[in-house]
Amino acid sequence: MIKRICLLLVLLGYVMQSQEDKKYYSFDINNFYGTILKHNPDISHLITGHPSGVIISANRKTFGTKEWQRLYNSPDYGVSFIYQNMDNEFLGENYGLYAHYNFYFFKRILMLRLGQGLAYTTNPYDQDENFRNVAYGSHFMSSTFAMLNLKRENLIGGLGIQTGIGVIHYSNANFKAPNKSTNTFVFNVGLNYILDTEYPEYVEKEKGAVKGAESIGYGFIFRGGINESDVVGSGQYPFYTIGAFADKRLNKKSSIQLGAELFFSEALERFIDFRSTGNFRGDDTTGDEDSKRVGVFLGHELRINKISILTQLGYYIYYPYDFEGQVYNRFGARYYFNKNIFGSITVRSHAAKAEAVEFSIGYRL
Repeated sequence: MIKRICLLLVLLGYVMQSQEDKKYYSFDINNFYGTILKHNPDISHLITGHPSGVIISANRKTFGTKEWQRLYNSPDYGVSFIYQNMDNEFLGENYGLYAHYNFYFFKRILMLRLGQGLAYTTNPYDQDENFRNVAYGSHFMSSTFAMLNLKRENLIGGLGIQTGIGVIHYSNANFKAPNKSTNTFVFNVGLNYILDTEYPEYVEKEKGAVKGAESIGYGFIFRGGINESDVVGSGQYPFYTIGAFADKRLNKKSSIQLGAELFFSEALERFIDFRSTGNFRGDDTTGDEDSKRVGVFLGHELRINKISILTQLGYYIYYPYDFEGQVYNRFGARYYFNKNIFGSITVRSHAAKAEAVEFSIGYRL
């Protein structure tokens, strides 16, 4: 009898554990239709139609069982696939794969989806066969999309609807020139489907849960990658950045940063040599200018579990050669392998003009 009771308790424990570990998934498919925004006059000839396509997404639902989920009102996370016909003979078609988060507001009726990934374009720039496509310099690009949707789930047996607006961005961040990029503003409408129509209640965030300030921390970071100057065909070269920073954790969501960094860019060095050849009227470049730059930056970090979203604004205090502007910005994502070591992928730009995709590794003391 005791053995049977013990066996029953073990089985009950297993069932309860299985229920705790059960994963809940949903899927959605959206058709969209829109227009390319004219963020740069150089792409005016590429805005001739109305791009359309489809977004297919798989989502894993959360219910606030972990602290980070409660902090963000139990978001979903998952993957999305986007097919987009650019409706322009020079731009062709794009295929993208993304990781995304869904954030919910107003009793989960309003959804904000943010996705970051890689895209493939069928018809990039070619100096002989497609020289008019100044938007995409290579087949592979980084891509970001955002959707703001009104969403209702589980209306009829797990089936629901959603509709709203969004923006889809494609750019290779000067990995290869030319790279004017595109931003497509879209309207979407679609269906969503939940596999399990009965799921746990959402756990509400506790009062004061966001609090969690920490003392000032210090760290070092090394960034690198490959890029090309704006001169088409000038070649792709490596760049390196060495930096140090101090940060202050304000609460469980946010940190602020202050740092300095030294930039080495072989592409800029070659660009200076090119400009010094006398091919540009009124250009007083001699070729002896220093290609190194020193910048200081102020930034914010939004923590979502082990991932954080970075935004930084910087200024070159050592700027011997005028290239793109003295103010720069950085946007991207960071992943914490543990409390000390992290990696990140970011895009460094001057206003809306990207200079490089940066791959970084860092250590926080």
